[in-house]
This record gives sequence, C-alpha cells and structure tokens, in this order.
Amino acid sequence: MSAGSLSHSVRRIVPLAWPVFVGQIAVLAFATVDTMLVARHSATDLAALAVGSAAYITVFIGLMGIVLAIGPIVGRLHGAHRHAEAGEQFHQGLWLALGLTLVGSGLLAFPAPFLSLSRASPEVADKVSGYLLALAFSLPGSLLFTVFRAFNTAVSRPKAVMVIQVAALALKVPLSFALVGGVPLLGIPALGVVGCGIATLVAMWAQVLAGGVLLWRDPFYARFELGLPRLRPLHLGSLKALLGLGLPIGASVLVEVTGFAFMAIFIARLGETPVAGHQLAANLVSLLFMMPLGLSNATSTLVAQRIGAGDLADARRLCWHGWQFTVGLATALGAAVYLAREPVLRLYTDNPAVIGAAMPLLAWVALFHAADAAQTLSAFVLRAWHIATVPLVIYAVALWGVGLGGGYAMAFGGFEAVPLAWRGAVGFWTASTVGLVCAAAGLTLFLAWVLRQQANESAAEAR
Repeated sequence: MSAGSLSHSVRRIVPLAWPVFVGQIAVLAFATVDTMLVARHSATDLAALAVGSAAYITVFIGLMGIVLAIGPIVGRLHGAHRHAEAGEQFHQGLWLALGLTLVGSGLLAFPAPFLSLSRASPEVADKVSGYLLALAFSLPGSLLFTVFRAFNTAVSRPKAVMVIQVAALALKVPLSFALVGGVPLLGIPALGVVGCGIATLVAMWAQVLAGGVLLWRDPFYARFELGLPRLRPLHLGSLKALLGLGLPIGASVLVEVTGFAFMAIFIARLGETPVAGHQLAANLVSLLFMMPLGLSNATSTLVAQRIGAGDLADARRLCWHGWQFTVGLATALGAAVYLAREPVLRLYTDNPAVIGAAMPLLAWVALFHAADAAQTLSAFVLRAWHIATVPLVIYAVALWGVGLGGGYAMAFGGFEAVPLAWRGAVGFWTASTVGLVCAAAGLTLFLAWVLRQQANESAAEAR
C-alpha cells in the first residue's frame, strides 16, 4: 500500500474519526431521545421542543465555534511537539468558555426574541421558556466540556471524550424518561419538555466533572503541564490569537446552524403539525451529519498536526483524500436513508399526520447529505490552515441568502411562480438543499485554490 494512496490516508483518518462519530452520536442521542419521548407526550411539547432546540442550538453552536479555535492551534503545537504551549492554550480556552457563558446564558434565560420570531402560542411559549431556563444553567458545562473535547481531539485522544459522552447519555436517558412522563410512584410529576432541559443540565455537568478528573489523574496529560485543578492566569496575547481564529469560525458555524435552526422558528408559524414534522426530519438529517462531522474532525486534526510537523505535502494529500472518502460515503448513506425514509420516521412516532408532514421534507435527503459532507470537510480542513474568514462569507451568501432567504420566500409565497406543493415547510427544505450545494461548491473550489497556492509556494521555495 502506497504511503500516498487514498486507502493509506483512510487508514489514518478512520481511527481518529470513529470515536468522534460515536461520541457525537451520543450527543445527538440527547436530542433524539428527547424528541421521541416528547413526541409521545404531547404535540404541544414537541412544538416547544422544536422552537426551544432551535434557540439553544443558535446560541450554543455559535459560542462553541469560537471555543473550537483551540483545536487547530493545539493540533499544530502537538504536531511540533510543543506540548507545554498546547497546555497553555487549554487554559486560555477555559477562560474564553467562561467569558462566553455570560452572554449565552443571558440569551437563554430571557428568550423573548426567539419567541417573537416563532410567534408561538402562549402555551407553547411558556414551555419554551421553562426549557431554555434549564439550558441556561447547562450552557457553562457544555462550553467547558467543548474545550476538553477540542483539546483531546487535537492531540489524537478522541476515545477519552467518547467514553465520557456515552456515559453521559446513559445518565441522560433514564432522567429524561422519568422527568418527561413522570413517575407517580416516586412522586415525580410529568414535566414534559422542561424535564428534558433538566436532564440535560445534570448530564452536562457530570461530563465536566468526569473530564476534569481524567485530566488530573491520567499520566498521558503530564506532558502538557496543565497543573489542574488550578487555572493559569488569563493571557491577553493567547486570548487574542484564539479570538482571531475563533470569531470567524464561530460566525461561520452560527450562520450554518441558524440557516437550518431558524427554519424551525419560521415553520412554527404554520402550526404544530408542520413544525413537529420538521423536528423529526431535522433530527434525522442531524443524525446523518455525525458521520461527515467525525471524518472532518479527524481529517482536520491530522492536517493540523502535519502542518505543525512541517510536512505540508502530506497535509495537502490528507485534505483531498479525506474529501473524497467523506463525500462518497455520505452520498451512499443519504441514498439509503431516502429509500427507507418512511419506516425510519415511524421509529419516532406513530402519528400519521406528523409522519405525513415529515415525508416530503426528506425528498432531497441524498443530495442534502452529500453537499453537507462536502462543505463540512472543506471548512474543517481550511481551519487547520487557519483560514476562516472567506468561508464565513461563502456561508453567509449560500446558507442565509439562498437557503434561509430563498426558503422564506418560497414558504410564504414570495415567489409567485412556486407551485403550491413547494410552499410551506417543503419550500424551506428545497431552498436549504440548494444553499448547501452552493456552499459545498464554493468551499471546495476555494480549498482547491488555497492548496494550489500553497503547493506553488512550496515548489518555489524548493527551487
């Protein structure tokens, strides 16, 4: 097997990717379990979960993207064997997470802007507020664990993260079951969607505690001179470098997520059944997304480490091999899910009205998933090269302009030529697919240009 072959690169990527995949499946299972439990509890609570989840994702993912900047930075330092400096970046990441918590928890505790956008009924709005209040206290734990996750992925230690995430899911499932439906024998009332938020709060802080113990006790981390449980002083230079890369990454992630999450808020205007159908379809495609996310994380980690080690040719090779493998696998998986979409939706609910609302939303799932994989892989490896601003512009135009803006116009009759069957929630999903295709094309072409420029510079230096 050639060291430069696709199969050789895949054999390097997969061992890092599968723990990330399993861990992220566990994280997504938080939402999947909540969706299944709430769908059987009441349609009102399911509508509240759709709106509340969209609001939480908008806040958390945007802030998480900023914190994730420590990944490419630590990856390069680890590749260059500058372990003490990598440990310093971990501490600065913790400070950054704590600072961002003040903003995010405030937005979740006072969700009036999200409720106004969704035009939710008073009953739904009351349930959304209770759900988001619990998540406001969960957010600090989520962001602190994001630092732990990004650091471990960057130093090729994703299995540690995976074990903690799976254990947190094992804690979350019985808690959600008890709090959503209630356990009269134990005096636990049925809290509906609010019970989901409380269960998430407990599970997230349990993850933080487990991660802290691992960093403190595992000899592997001694090389990074972390000095836990004490925090090192805030270093403005390091924080500035984190923000310089993290802000455009966070903005890109925010655009990507809100381009999809705001669909739920707008679709909520159409009624409980359309937004409930959207929630099922959204959860399904989010589950599919975990595969390209894991492969993109692994590819980006290896690319950053090879850049730090000074092997730029191998870094470029890993970029393209990772892209080919990820997009090919996503295309096959998306096609399989399209063919089995009705029985898969029945795993969520037996409500024929909700299934009927979700079915047409998955008409584009194969193309949607392939484009999603291409844009994700391209964006992640560009971050390994510390490039995040141009991807932000591409995301804004494609996902907000084409996807969200076009979807709103199609859904609510802004384009008179759009057939009635393509309006409503179907219009949002159609435009979102087109937006993802535009983002995938733009990011892939830009990645090709960046790697070509870098190869030309390396060749000129060699001459």
